[in-house]
Amino acid sequence: MRRFAPYLIVALLALAAAASAAEQEITLESLLKEMVDRDAVARWPDPPYKCMQASSYDRRSKTPDDPAGWFANNDWSQFVRSEENKGRVEWVLMDADGPGAIVRQWWGGKMPPKGAVLRFYLDGAEEPAIEGYPHDLLAGGALAPKPLSMEYAKAPAGSPGGMNLYLPIPYARHCKVTYTEPGATDLKKPPNWRWYNMEYRTYPAGTKVKTFAMGELKALAPKVDEVISTLKENCSSFLGWSDPMAESEIRQAIEPGKEASVDLPAGPKAIREIELLIGPVDEVFQEDLRSTVLRIQFDGEEAVWCPVSDFVGSGVGVNVLYSWYRTVWSCGVMATRWVMPYQKSAHITVMNLGKRKVEVSMVASVTPWKWDARSMHFHATWHQQRGIPTRPYRDWNYVTVTGKGVYMGDTLALFNPVSAWWGEGDEKIWVDGESFPSHFGTGRM
Repeated sequence: MRRFAPYLIVALLALAAAASAAEQEITLESLLKEMVDRDAVARWPDPPYKCMQASSYDRRSKTPDDPAGWFANNDWSQFVRSEENKGRVEWVLMDADGPGAIVRQWWGGKMPPKGAVLRFYLDGAEEPAIEGYPHDLLAGGALAPKPLSMEYAKAPAGSPGGMNLYLPIPYARHCKVTYTEPGATDLKKPPNWRWYNMEYRTYPAGTKVKTFAMGELKALAPKVDEVISTLKENCSSFLGWSDPMAESEIRQAIEPGKEASVDLPAGPKAIREIELLIGPVDEVFQEDLRSTVLRIQFDGEEAVWCPVSDFVGSGVGVNVLYSWYRTVWSCGVMATRWVMPYQKSAHITVMNLGKRKVEVSMVASVTPWKWDARSMHFHATWHQQRGIPTRPYRDWNYVTVTGKGVYMGDTLALFNPVSAWWGEGDEKIWVDGESFPSHFGTGRM
């Protein structure tokens, strides 16, 4: 029996009050601006949207009442359908009504042969708005340079190892994405070893969306360059905030079973960055990172309880990370840049649940915040489970969240003693009582 121990942190933002109903048009430019607007994720979206996923999950998976089908794992080359168009066979990856926008695409498996084509048909048009070789579009910079398109650098020979496109593709009424491969001419025999995940938003009926066009993308080249520059510059340290910043600190040694706390400046304000260093850095350092817990209260409610290494996305120990929201340096310094607003008060506590004294250096940077009806509190939770047998198959619950909010993401750390399994699983997300998950992935989260 295979066993593994997963550790999880879930980050989300919970709505503190009702959302506004202000109307605005969704465009390629507005979506690009949103990508680098840190404040945007801390306010209820306006207009609101639901995030959906189209993927190559095994279509035998229909209900948990049928375990054999629910955990079926032939999750490649499972397309929506096949079509014949102008003498060629096109395999449909996504077929969604708008208004909406594709916000992230991933493609894996064996490298597509030359002559393979991805096509994006928008608003029912007969001709695609985008078409090209999959690697060029998703990872080769044909639409946008890195990091808006990128490829996993350590791919084995003959495989792209994961091509990712983050350039938004908005559409007003409809979006259909198809794939064509040379030699795949049988409508009933799809090309083999093709994995894909496509995340897209659906907006309420009547939302104004300006449909993507290549001409607009070219005209927005300076904005694309600006977004890329911002993403690169802001992923390793806190930069670019013009409002005055106040700092609240904890700098002390904490004995086992003890804690240290600090009150943040009275609100309305927002935490912009939390920087942490836990010492001493030695051979058992990673145990300290797991047993030192960060707790945060906003407006009198505890919203964060998490080991510091998981909170910053490092998992167990120090694992170097450079991302938009979190950074871990090899020296052990860790930083998060989630925007965490509060209306009146905030309180941070660092707890030592370990067996030895830890040296804690924590700095929280705070700026003014305009609290309104769309402002949300940041939440993060964590749990672990040990010795989980892999038979019978089961769904392992990340989190169940109630109320109105936005699910921002998670970090999963696995300890697995079996080399035949590389620690992946199909993510499933049910939203607002769905009978079938709107996200059903292929193990690549």
